Amino acid sequence: MMKTTTLLAVLLVAAMAQMGHGIPDQTPQGVENWFKRLPNAKEKLTKLHFFFQDVVSGPKPTAVEVARSKLTANSPTFFGLTRVFDDPLTVTGSPDSKIIGYGQGIYSLTSQEDVALLFTFNFVFTDGKYSGSTLSLQGYNPLEAKYREMAVVGGSGIFRLAKGSAVASTYWANATTQDGIVEFTVYVLHYDVDGDQYSQDI
Repeated sequence: MMKTTTLLAVLLVAAMAQMGHGIPDQTPQGVENWFKRLPNAKEKLTKLHFFFQDVVSGPKPTAVEVARSKLTANSPTFFGLTRVFDDPLTVTGSPDSKIIGYGQGIYSLTSQEDVALLFTFNFVFTDGKYSGSTLSLQGYNPLEAKYREMAVVGGSGIFRLAKGSAVASTYWANATTQDGIVEFTVYVLHYDVDGDQYSQDI
């Protein structure tokens, strides 16, 4: 049963690839074949734009506290507070907007002078041409700055070997509940066998 299921999954991925959609073959052999073709692939720039819905309050939070230091309660910058999050990524800033994926990871308040986060997380895409692909980000996120740049340090699927920059900007925030919506514009360099030099897809 397992072999049949695996075979069907591989055939489905191959069929989607032939239609110009879906992700590259992620089996060990498929990844090896992809790397063998890499010297002939062209680098592609893709621009992504979406919103990150971080909900701390209410009955269904998307970000939950998992740790804090002894200093956190008396710190004006919440130093030592750590949360794990699974935040919807939406097309617009409305909480009711279409979900195209999730931001999943950890952020910690790491500064004693400013309200600043260390972000370590993935964009996991679940809808559209990038469904099944991910982008991995890490960086410094000072919340009081209008624009915060973080590094794209990798990815999977279509974004295999990705690198780039993600620019975050607060779209809306509630200081009382600590809920917030963050606008992201992401510039990603990745490899594309079709050779398109630029695309703006989300």
